[in-house]
This record gives sequence, C-alpha cells and structure tokens, in this order.
Amino acid sequence: MLLKYYKGSFIFTGICLAIAAWLGMQSTGTVGGTLGVLWIVAVLGVLEVSLSFDNAVVNATVLRDMDEKWRRRFLTWGILIAVFGMRIVFPLAIVAIAASLGPVEALKLAAGDPVRYEQIITSAHVGISGFGGAFLAMVGLNFFFDDEKEEHWIGVIERPLAKLTDISGLAVGIVLLAMYVISRFIPVEEAMTYITSGIFGLLTYIAVHALGVLLEGDGDAATGAAARSGLASFLYLEVLDASFSFDGVIGAFALSNNLFIIALGLGIGAMFVRSMTIMLVDKGTLTQYRYLEHGAFYAIIALAAIMLLSVEFEIPETVTGLIGAALIGLAFWASVRSNKRDPEQPIEAADPVKPSGTALKD
Repeated sequence: MLLKYYKGSFIFTGICLAIAAWLGMQSTGTVGGTLGVLWIVAVLGVLEVSLSFDNAVVNATVLRDMDEKWRRRFLTWGILIAVFGMRIVFPLAIVAIAASLGPVEALKLAAGDPVRYEQIITSAHVGISGFGGAFLAMVGLNFFFDDEKEEHWIGVIERPLAKLTDISGLAVGIVLLAMYVISRFIPVEEAMTYITSGIFGLLTYIAVHALGVLLEGDGDAATGAAARSGLASFLYLEVLDASFSFDGVIGAFALSNNLFIIALGLGIGAMFVRSMTIMLVDKGTLTQYRYLEHGAFYAIIALAAIMLLSVEFEIPETVTGLIGAALIGLAFWASVRSNKRDPEQPIEAADPVKPSGTALKD
C-alpha cells in the first residue's frame, strides 16, 4: 500500500500544523488569524512538494545504487539536515553573514523584526540564484552529455548532446556564457555578486565530483570502497537538496516573513519528498518507467534556467512548479507508451553521482 510510505509524513504534518496553530494563536490571538497561519503552512508544504518532485526522482536515481548503510543515513540524517539545516539554519546564516551578526542575534532578528529579516534574505537573492542556478545547470547538462547513456527520450535532442561528451569543459562553458549574458542586463554591483556566486556553484559541483572520484579510488576492501562511495553520494545529495531548496526558501517570503512558519511549511514538503524518494526506490519506479529520470533532468535544467534568469525577471514559484510537474508528467506518459510498445526493452540508467560529462574531463 502507498499509505505506508507516507504514514510518517502525515504524522509529521499533524505535529507541524499543531505547532502552527499554537504560533498563530500566540501571534494573532484570534481564530481567524490562526486559520490564516495554518493555511500559509499548508500552501508552503504543497509548494515545496511541487517544486521538489524532480528532486525526489533524482534522489532515487542515486539511492538505488547506494550502499544500504549510507542510504539509511541519508534518509535519517539527510532529512534532518534538509528540514532543520536548509529551512532554518541556512536562512539564519544568510542573515548573519549579510548583516554581520552572530547566530544568536540573527535568531533574535528573525523572531523580533521579521520585516527586516525578510529584507536581508531577499537582498541575497542575486547570490543565491547564481550559486544554485549554476550548480543545477551542471547537474542537468552532465546527465545529457554522456555517450554511455543508451536510453533517450527525445532522441533529436539527446543523441547529439551525447556525442559532445569529448569536448572538454563544454558544460562549464555553457553555464559561464549564460551567466555572462544575463549579468549584462543587471546593475554592475549585482553582476559581480552574480558571477562570483555562479563560479562558486561550478566549483562546488566540481569539488563534489572530485571528492567522489577520490573516495572511490582503490580501497583495501569492497566494504571500504562501498562506504567511500556512499559518502560521496551522500554529499552530492545534500548539495543537490540545498540547491533545490534555495528557490523555495526565497519564494516562501511571498506568503510570510516569519521564519518559524516558513520552516514548518517547507519542512512538511521536505518530509513528503523523502517519502516519495523511498517509494520510488522500493517500487523500482524508475526502472518501470524508463523516461521518468529524463523528465526529472529536463526539469532540473528548466529550474536552473529560471533561477539564473530570476535576477532580471520575476518568475512565480507556481510557474516553476508547473513546468517541472509537466515535464515529469510527459516523461511518465511517454514511458507508459514505450512500455506498451516494447515491454522487454532493457533500461540503462545514467549515474548522476559520477557524471561522464565534459566539464570534468582532462
């Protein structure tokens, strides 16, 4: 039954809504105000799920080949980092750095002056868009720049891209060129922040990949190699989740500037994404529906483009979520049709943790 995968998420949702009701009553003192807070938390949860469904698919592609011990660690420690780290600590860290405050002072600002807190967070949007957009663009591009990938959904696009694998640094060049062009349309001081953040996004992607290569080198035993591989995958997934979370954290301020209300809503969404990830792995959904993974990586490229463009154009989060959902939905539909035509066709999945893309070739 599907319910068993979401039981924990529903319990977590009930706890979060109870806390939200208490916060609403404490802050507004009215039933109407409390219902308003509950509504915001529920909407934020739905928004996070809609923005992160492609994240769940990509997580599942990594987890299905991960060592069992590290898989459990990601689904326990990883979710704690996702819920509390990215939804609470990360916004506080941005405020602390931007306003030159200590952690305690940043927390006091979030609790006592949410308007100022929101202003500081939104002022960091340029840097966040550059970093997150560059990292996600590398993830998406390197999935398609892979000549070992035998399964193609949109062949007219994917087959030519797969042949470009041997062009060294192509993915990095595409991302840098895109960021340079976009930076020409924004103020000079913001352009420098944008480009710098994007470079750090690229370096982070390269560093995570390099760490994976180093950790997966010759080991003393198979179990040691598996553990090192699990660590590399764990770090990759954490950075990936952080990049997906940027958009939701910033967009949440359109509904509320209260850190704790935002954390509750986005935390609910993160838990459901975790449940979806487990279900996809256990049921072998990515193997059953051969193009679902492709749809997720197309959605990642779309999200990366939206993040990079958001410094100049205001793109509603609902549009971002709908684009991702539409791409994955089309991929699912294409998978069903393909399965009916050729149910025995083998499926070779690419490994996003160890991309063979051009960006990292000598």
